[in-house]
This record gives sequence, structure tokens and C-alpha cells, in this order.
Amino acid sequence: MDKSTPQAIHLKDYAPPPYLIDTVDLAFDLGEDVTRVRSRLAIRANPDAASPAGALVLDGQDMRLVSVALDGRTLDPSEYSVGPESLTIPGPPEAFSLEVVTELKPQENTSLSGLYRTSGNFCTQCEAEGFRKITYFLDRPDVMARYRTTITADALKYPVMLSNGNLVASSKMEGDGRHTVTWEDPFAKPSYLFALVAGVLVHVEDSYVTRSGRTVTLRIYVEPGNQDKCGHAMASLKKSMAWDEEVFGLEYDLDIFMIVAVGDFNMGAMENKGLNVFNTKYVLAKPETATDTDFLGVEAVVAHEYFHNWTGNRVTCRDWFQLSLKEGLTVFRDQEFSSDMHSRPVKRIADVQRLRAAQFPEDSGPMAHPVRPDSYIEINNFYTTTVYEKGAEVVRMIHTLLGADGFRKGMDLYFERHDGQAVTCDDFVAAMEDAAGKDLGQFRRWYSQAGTPELAVTGEYDAAARTYRLTVRQSCPPTPGQPTKLPFHIPLALGLLDPSGADIPLRLAGEPGPAGTSRVLDVTGPEQVFEFVDVPRQPVPSLLRGFSAPVKLRAPYTDDDLTFLMAHDGDAFNRWEAGQTLATRLLLDLVADRAENRPLELSPGFIDAFSRILKDPDLDPAFAAQALTLPSEGYLGQQMPVIDVDGIHEVRTFARRAIAGRLRDDLLATYRAMGGNEPFSIDAAAIGRRALKNLALGYLMALEDAEAVELCVGQFHNAQAMTDVIAALGLLADTRLPQRESALRRFYDLWKDEPLVVDKWFSIQAMSERPETLDEVAALLAHPAFEIRNPNKVYALIGGFAGGNPVRFHDAGGGGYRFLADQVLALNRLNPQVASRMVKMFARWRKYDPRRQSLMRAELERIVATPGLSRDVFEIASKSLEAS
Repeated sequence: MDKSTPQAIHLKDYAPPPYLIDTVDLAFDLGEDVTRVRSRLAIRANPDAASPAGALVLDGQDMRLVSVALDGRTLDPSEYSVGPESLTIPGPPEAFSLEVVTELKPQENTSLSGLYRTSGNFCTQCEAEGFRKITYFLDRPDVMARYRTTITADALKYPVMLSNGNLVASSKMEGDGRHTVTWEDPFAKPSYLFALVAGVLVHVEDSYVTRSGRTVTLRIYVEPGNQDKCGHAMASLKKSMAWDEEVFGLEYDLDIFMIVAVGDFNMGAMENKGLNVFNTKYVLAKPETATDTDFLGVEAVVAHEYFHNWTGNRVTCRDWFQLSLKEGLTVFRDQEFSSDMHSRPVKRIADVQRLRAAQFPEDSGPMAHPVRPDSYIEINNFYTTTVYEKGAEVVRMIHTLLGADGFRKGMDLYFERHDGQAVTCDDFVAAMEDAAGKDLGQFRRWYSQAGTPELAVTGEYDAAARTYRLTVRQSCPPTPGQPTKLPFHIPLALGLLDPSGADIPLRLAGEPGPAGTSRVLDVTGPEQVFEFVDVPRQPVPSLLRGFSAPVKLRAPYTDDDLTFLMAHDGDAFNRWEAGQTLATRLLLDLVADRAENRPLELSPGFIDAFSRILKDPDLDPAFAAQALTLPSEGYLGQQMPVIDVDGIHEVRTFARRAIAGRLRDDLLATYRAMGGNEPFSIDAAAIGRRALKNLALGYLMALEDAEAVELCVGQFHNAQAMTDVIAALGLLADTRLPQRESALRRFYDLWKDEPLVVDKWFSIQAMSERPETLDEVAALLAHPAFEIRNPNKVYALIGGFAGGNPVRFHDAGGGGYRFLADQVLALNRLNPQVASRMVKMFARWRKYDPRRQSLMRAELERIVATPGLSRDVFEIASKSLEAS
């Protein structure tokens, strides 16, 4: 594609489709060299279209058109026209049947979009616009149809053949060893939810009885040999079904629910109606091969895709600008599910960490866009943390403003109004408004304005009047295309603590009496003052409790205030936040000291605060592990106008060693106390103990003394759970100890037949802090276990280095930048979606020093100047180069 040709698509240009498709009858003849697809479409003019229907223009890419028939008559090629991305039929009737036959070569489809072959099996991925690579169609989410799918293939090579809905027919064909199945989906759906899978697969089966008494068959399909890794995914599915019934009153609607795990998949998973296709990473798990993070990821993603059955499938998005309608809402739902299954405070901390690590930088860079974008060149580039995670925060704010009961009423009304429809974010908010009787007009700006708002909060106590005046000022920095912002509606949750650490009952001026000890204030103007009365002593405010809004908070806390909140705040999130704020402040001060050649010294008071957390017997180990983790290098960099890559790394390393040196005995005691020999469990308590144990080991290994090394090597060789093995291997990989190489060899030899475990091996080496890491990563590209066509391998090795190893990727010599650009260009030819995710690593190049800026800019310019650049990569690279 010529780089000058990609054109943006704009939300303001949306128009209803000129035609609708009521039914789709698909027939697939799966072949080794060529697959033939016949589609029969019942089409009619849309009575709600903005103008007369005119020509029928169907989307289509990367396939050969065999024939076209209208109402049973085969059309002459002169009666239609075919372009690189469309099939046009001028002047069709008001209602008609269209039959289209196409031929595909799935075995050559490395983009993993549309119909493709992986490990000898056929698979589809149609979101966002993959269906147009299968047959010519109105490939847009507001065209919803009922699908009937027939699949024919060799019975030995493809004994399992699956599609959406319920199985309605199957037969063996006499004489040629082939067989046929037919699936029918009774629910209208957009083309992006179509799915087909065929191959040599085995399944694990269970069932679930819904609250209305229906028995639903549950099946997880995997490649032979992986059946023993499906138990956790199946249990997660059943818990998800029960939770959705209990919390939202939503029951599954088909006779069967299927999950298929495939090794080559661009995304984490896909919610195709009744037939979810998953990356193996989010299905396969057992203690010997999966970490606690993997187990939690499987549970969350299984829940997320199941919850889409209602928030995405039964009610879908009108157009791709409304993507957060389904994704933001469903992320919120899976976050709530995981919070109920495990530790709510720890889950909230993890979600906010992800938001700050990925979405906040996106909001302040060249790819900043609203939760509901205004335009895009390639929709695949907008499956972003803004649409997903910030979108979930927007839904969470609605939940906060309406309360749990009001939110549930809004959800009920949403489904009552829109079941079976393709709708907008405004439709969702309107249902919430109408159900709760609350005006959310100003709140809608969260969907249309980009950027991370900032809240500057100051407090003033009047001892004589016993009043506390809180002044709140909001602002939002300019973002591309939006130089100025109107005030947001921000729910600010807060409490006030007295000198003993107790929560003060809160009464605003003019109220008859106090209303609890934690309140939500409606911040709607550029500056507001909230006056609390009957405040007996000078309070310390606990602001933005539970991270009640995705904003940056600026408050004049002293170090003593933060230490006080760490010890006393009744809001667990804010206890953690106080510690992180204090740690960030102290570490950035050390970065400044290093830049001025001043000696580095870590505050003894800060280390003492760490000690108190470490020795607190009443503290949840999972929370303690979070509280004792220093802010990441990436997060620290976000707080600097110019990121000091080397300074941040050196200071953080220094701080870890200083803490370990002072608290060595306490860390050893914690390691031993948390390292019991109880049977493996993935409950919250067990996960917390392993997290705290491995955190203690990490600090001890900063010293690399003989006892710490012995513990680490012993854990690597003797641990039964992959969580502990990987923790030890990761620590050894950062060292120059002789045990490093032998551990890496041993790990690979043990697990070389487990692709997901090998991905961990790649990631550990990619994220090693050793100076020679880039050379090692480049060498691993030629390793027999690495396959650049497999997204998981790319994310593990190339993504692990560029996204997870800032000190080595941003080496001042620029080798990391050249390496990444080379890989982006190689991937561009194979899988543009994966390539575009890699090129995003360059997006915030302006945040670095002039030398690094120059080096990154040169690589972006090289990428943009490359002939044949995909729309996916062109959009990210060109926007990254545009002036901010």
C-alpha cells in the first residue's frame, strides 16, 4: 500500500447501511490447497437508510471471486465490478437473494485474520473486519443476521468441525471419506461474531444448570495432549455463569457453550457467539506449567469472553467507534468478577497499575484518543487500553455515581431496550440516566474528550469554626486534535482522618447531619470548594479512595502525611497509594541527586515504614507484596518531563539493595514464613503467600550473598509450582552467577515441548538487565523454538525486550531501536496487527533526551518510508511522527 493512500474514517460520517441482510447460509468446502465458500444472503433495502439504496457494495479482500448469482441467475462479469476491497452490483431489487462463491488459501494467511490454518487446523478471527476475507459481505457491526453454517471436509484430517449456535445436522459422505456438519445460530449477530474451527481436536466436557433449570453443555476443545490443562478454565467458566446470574440476572441462552484453544492467535480471546476462540495462553493451566498470574489471567479472560454473551453479543455496537460500549463494560464486569473471587483491594491495585502503566502514557502521547474515538485509519489499532481499561473506569464511575442498585437498574433497562440491537455508548448512558433518575449529560464528556484529567486539591482547617474547606481544581492537558477541554464530571471519593487515624463522620455545610465516613463528591466545575463542618481536629484527607476516577491527583501531602496514611487509612487502596507516592517522591529525589553527582542515601524512615509492613502479622500477604513493591521504572519515567533512563534504573537498583541490606533478617524470616509446604492452591491466600515470599527473595537477591543465592537456586530446582520456579529463574537471569546459564539450559530442556512455558523462557531472557541482553535477544530470533509468525513468541521475545526492559531497549547507542524497527518491518509483511503493536513502543519518543529522540525518530522515518507499509503500521508510525 502506498503510504499516501490510507484515509481516515470519521464518526461524524456514520450513516445507516443502505441494505440489510436477514439470513446468511454459508457452505465451506475445506481443502488442503483451496477452500471454497458459498454464501447465500437474503438482502433487502434498509427502510431507515439516509438515502435510496442504490448500488450494493460488499466488502471483500484477499480472495478469488468464482461466481455471483442474483435470485438464482448467475451474473455475467459485466453486471458487477470487483475492486481490491469490494464487490459492486449496480441497481439490485428492493429485496433479493445473492449467492457468492469465493476461493481462499487459508494456509497462506499469516495475518491470522479471516480464515487461516494453524497447526493443521482451520480457524477464524473475524473481529474487527476479518469476515470480508472469507466472503463478500456488508462487514459492519450494525448489519445483524441469522447464520446457518455447513462445513464439509476430510473426516480423518478434520474430525471436529464447529461453528456458532447449535449443531442441527451431521452426516458422512459415501465413498470419499468426507463428512458434513451444519450449525445454526438462532440469534441475529454481526459478521464479526462468526466463527469456524475444524481439525484434530479433543475436548473436556462438563455441564451447567441455569437458574431457570436448563442444562447447558460446556466443552473446551484443545489439541491432543492438553486435556489435563483445562480444569481451571472449565471451573472459571462455571463460576462466571453463576456470577452473571447472581449479580446481573443474566442467563446463558444456547444449548452448548464451546471454547477452542489455538496456539496462533492475535488476541487473547474472541467472544464469537457460542464458540469462543482463545489463545492457548488463556486456557491451558496447571501448577507445573502455569504461574499464579497465568491462573488469574485464565479466570479473568474466560469470564470476560463469557460475559460478552450479553454485553457485546446480545447487545452489540452500532459501529467500531462504539467499541468501548462492549469492551469497556465487559472489562468492568470481569474486574468485578475477579474482585469477588479474590482480594478486592489487591485486584483494584493491579487494575490501576495497568491503567497507569499503559493507558496514562497513551493519553499523553501522539496516539491519545477518546474512549469513543472520532476517527481511525485502521480499526485494529483502536483495541487500546483507552477503549478497554479507561472505558472500564468510565463504567466504574457510573457505578460509583449511581450506586450498586442504581447501576443494576440501569443494566436491566439497557437490556430491556436494546436486546438484539446494535447501539451506541449514548444509548448505554441514557439507560443508566433513565433508570436512576440522574443527569449524566456532562459525564458524557468522558466518552468524547481524550486525555487524563488532573485534580489539584488543597485543604484549609479552621479550628475555631471546626470547619475544613477542600478546594478542588480540575484541568486536562491538550491532546492531538483537542487543544482545550471542557470540565469533566468527576466522582471524588474521600474521607477525613483524625490524628488517631479514625475516620471522621462527614457533614457538608447545609446538611442536617453526617452521612457516613466516606463520601463521593461531584466535581463538575473548573474550581469548587467543599466545606465540611463539625470537624473536631485538623484532619488528614484521604483523597480519591478506591481510585474513584482515572485522574492524576496533586495534593500537598508531606512525607509525614503519607506515612500516616500508610499506617491508618481505612481505604486499602489509599494505604497502598500513600506508600507508592512516598516511594516515587523519594526515588525521583535520588534521580536528581545522581544527576548532580550527590551521594545516594535512602531515607531511614522510608525503610522503617517498609519494615513495619513486612512484620505486620495482620496484613494480607498479597496486599503486603503490593505495598512493598517499588514503583516501576516505567511509572517513574512518566513522572519526569524528560525520562532519565539510566538514572531511574541505577536509583531503583540502589534502593532495592539498601532496603535488602537493612531488612535482610526480616526478609529472610518472611521468606521462610511464607514458604510452607501446603498443597498447591490458587485461592487468594495461597497466591498472596507466594507473592510475598518471592518478593522477599527478590530483595535478598539484590545482595547476591551466598545465602540468598542458595535459597534462589534451591527454589529453582525444588519448587513444585511454576510460580516459584519462574520467580527464581528470573532473578538468576539478571545475574552473572555461574548458575545462570545452567538454570536456563535446564529449564528449556525440561519444558521445550510446552510452547507456553517456552514463551516464559524467552521473556525472562528478553527482560534481563544485563548489558548483553540485546545481543542475546537477537540470537534467540534464530532459536528453533522461536517462530515470528506466532504472536505469542513475538510478544514474549521482541515485546518483552522493547516493552519490558527500558534500560536495555533505550540504550544510548540506539541498537535496541534499530532492532525493533527491523522486526516491525519483518512483521509488517506477515502480520500487520502484531507489527502495529510493536511499533507503538516508539510512540512516546519525545519524552526522552535529544540523542534518544533523534535515534527513535530516525527509525520511525525509516518505517514510514518503507514501500508496501500496511495501514496498521502506517497509522501508528505516522501519528507518532506528527508534531504534538
